[in-house]
Amino acid sequence: MRRRILIDSRFCGPPASGNGGYVCGRVAEFIAGPAEVTLRRPPPLDTPLMLESTGHNVRLFDEIGTIADAHPSEVKVKGPCRPSFREAESAMQHFSGFRHHIFPGCFVCGTDRPDGDGLRIFAGPVPGKKCVAAPWIPHPSLSAPNGFVKPEFIWAALDCPGYFAVNQDRPGYMLLGRLVAVITSEVKIGDKLVVIGWHIGSEGRIHYSGTELTTDSGIICGSAKATWVEVKPPL
Repeated sequence: MRRRILIDSRFCGPPASGNGGYVCGRVAEFIAGPAEVTLRRPPPLDTPLMLESTGHNVRLFDEIGTIADAHPSEVKVKGPCRPSFREAESAMQHFSGFRHHIFPGCFVCGTDRPDGDGLRIFAGPVPGKKCVAAPWIPHPSLSAPNGFVKPEFIWAALDCPGYFAVNQDRPGYMLLGRLVAVITSEVKIGDKLVVIGWHIGSEGRIHYSGTELTTDSGIICGSAKATWVEVKPPL
């Protein structure tokens, strides 16, 4: 099965490429249940791409070659904290991106994105806990025809908080290399949600984080484990 897709510039991460979580969510469209998506190179924006499913494997590619590939997987993460929406609002006030942001135009965590355009998920440290948290109320523009949030936007929400969980202790320029995620409950537009992220560990330039999306009452809607690659910043 094949499908042509295009990553609209609205859904950027770095200025010239797609947000990693959003793109991973698009690639995972053909996979039922938990999926592991590996980004092989920065996903180009506003460019016709091909999404191909062959058995249990999915590939996103263009005329140059593979951009990302995916297959069914398992997600084994458990958050170290479960803050309320009000606690997440408080944590957001200490979001490090308010002081300095390497990608202020990022669809998920960019501080330059107005409400209703970007997700504006600003994850800050939770006092006394080893995690970051942010409140999130999905905007109507993220709705599928059934009135729930489209899956790719849940994948996107599970992306950037992991970056800031890692960067609380070791600031650096990192890009998403792999995201393993599962959506366990549909999310309604306008719901009060909490996104948390935590640092799992590091191996040299490779860093691992976990993320969870929950309702204000603590019901888990999705979870993910991310692999981040520390790279040299562009000149």
